[in-house]
This record gives sequence, C-alpha cells and structure tokens, in this order.
Amino acid sequence: MPTVAPLDVDGHVLAVEFLKDTPLFVAAAGTVHRLEGGEKISETGQGLLTVIRDPYSDSLIAGGEDGKVQRISANGDVVELAHAPRKWITQLAAGPQGTIAYAYGKSTLVRLADGTTKEFAEERTVEGIAFAPKGLRIAVARYNGVSLHWVGMSAQPTILEWKGAHTGVVFSPDGQFVVTTMQENALHGWKLDAKAGAEARHMRMTGYPSKVKSLSWSAKGKWLASSGAPAAIVWPFQGKDGPMGKAPLELGTRANIMATSVLFHPLEDILAIGFIDGMILAVRISDNKEALLRRPGKGAITSMSWSKSGKLLAFASEAGDCGVVDIAS
Repeated sequence: MPTVAPLDVDGHVLAVEFLKDTPLFVAAAGTVHRLEGGEKISETGQGLLTVIRDPYSDSLIAGGEDGKVQRISANGDVVELAHAPRKWITQLAAGPQGTIAYAYGKSTLVRLADGTTKEFAEERTVEGIAFAPKGLRIAVARYNGVSLHWVGMSAQPTILEWKGAHTGVVFSPDGQFVVTTMQENALHGWKLDAKAGAEARHMRMTGYPSKVKSLSWSAKGKWLASSGAPAAIVWPFQGKDGPMGKAPLELGTRANIMATSVLFHPLEDILAIGFIDGMILAVRISDNKEALLRRPGKGAITSMSWSKSGKLLAFASEAGDCGVVDIAS
C-alpha cells in the first residue's frame, strides 16, 4: 500500500493540480492550499465556481461569483486576467500562447495574450468550452449540441447538432473527435471530417447508470475514461472511427459504488479511479491489474492530479479530505 500524506481543507475542494512539483488544492471558498515544505495558504478573494489547469503554463485559471478570471501561479500569486461585473464565471478553458476562454450566460469570450477579447454568442446558455489542440478553434457546448468557432476569423461556426442538454465538452488530443457529457446518462461524440463541407459523424456512448462528470484521455489519446458507473468506463479511440461499433472496457469494478473521478497517468496506460466513498484504485489497461492507492475516506473523490513524473498522485474530496499518494513507496 503506498504512503498517503493527508491534508484537511475546510469545505468543498473544487480542484487539485500539480504545478511543477507542488500540489495546489483550491477550495470553493477561494483559498489556495499549497503543500510545499508544509502547508501554505493564499486567497483569491470571492467564492470560486470553476478552476482548471492551464496545460500550456505552470498555472491555474479560476473563475468566480465576482465575475473575475484569475491566474494562480505555482507560488500562490494571483493575477486578474478579466472581469465581468455582476456575472458568474461558470466555464473556463486555456489555449496555447496565453490564450484563455471564459463564459457566462450565453456568451463565450476568448482573451488573447495581448489582452484583446473576442465574444461568441449562443442562443442557449454555455455549459462547457474547450480549445482544439492547436488553439485555432473553440468548442462551445450548449442545449442541442456544440458550436465550433474559429478563434482568429470571423467565419460562421460549424454546428454539431444532437438533441438534449450537453453539459461539458472535450477535444481528443489529435483534434479529430469532439465528445460531450450530457444531462442524461450518456456521452455523445462527433468524428470531425477533414473534408470541407463534410458532415461530422455521430458517436453515441450510453448505458451509464448516472451522469458522467469526469473524463480523461490517455497520454497518447488511444483511450477516453469516464465516471458515472460502478467502474471506470473506458472507450477505445485507436481506430479512425473511434469507439463506433466497439464495446468499452470496465475497469476497477466495485458493486454499487460509483466512480466519481478518473485520471490517466501522464506517461503510462494506467488509470487512477476515485470513488464516491473516497477510495482510489489504479488499474493498468494492458492486464487489468489493480493497485489500492487509498482506502475509503470522507466524501466522494472530486479531483485528482498526477505529478509530471507520475510518481505522486494528489487527490481531493467534496468534504475537504485531501492528500498526496506516493506511488514510488
């Protein structure tokens, strides 16, 4: 059993992320807890609604009830990037070269590194945003589908339609697939055709007993793991048609105990699975071999983060029951 360094945080923890080799735990109340030779705490101000890691820099992006979008650095410094007074910042995404996107209501705003901002309007409330891998397009999830906007051009968006409420969106690492989480217990995907004017093809991923709230791509983009079942449901994306006509893997199955968070290892095809009772398992794709990383604790696992080397796994629960697992031990 690996060693676990515990950390108690008051209240709900929105996210945990490693920046360099330091884990940062961000609470909904707006406090940032850094484990760096002991616990160090900094403040973002108002209550937070969403926190993401900027994959292009060692920083976090946070959005809150005060309408502010802030960058949190590895040493805990907080810098304001944008401010929309009296708006709640509910969705965030980070693109290359300092580009960020944030959303409130029916608007998505893309802010370039030089501070210029471009707004994209939807007919329905924005529920999720994601940059394509090269940062040239942004996907906006909303009721009845996804809008794909070109960030640097005034071209009309590409509309990916599918009836129902889409609550989140991701691009595959190669940019060929767009996948949404839905209000119903399902994922929906589109294979983007490279030919101009060609229709995107649908991928329906159903059979979940509850809503999918966590998604993770494997390091090489061959697998997409998801929560929402008493196991991690892992869809194959090796072929040109993705999971169409293929059954998913079910990893870390536990009787009637739901997986709430999934995260692939940064280097290996190994999946960390967090459960509603606070347990964390690691499962290797090649042979389904399981390792117990953490016994059950307080609250459902809401967020996990691997260190760059993949030797440490930080985790957070909805009850503030947090810590770092030393895999090497």
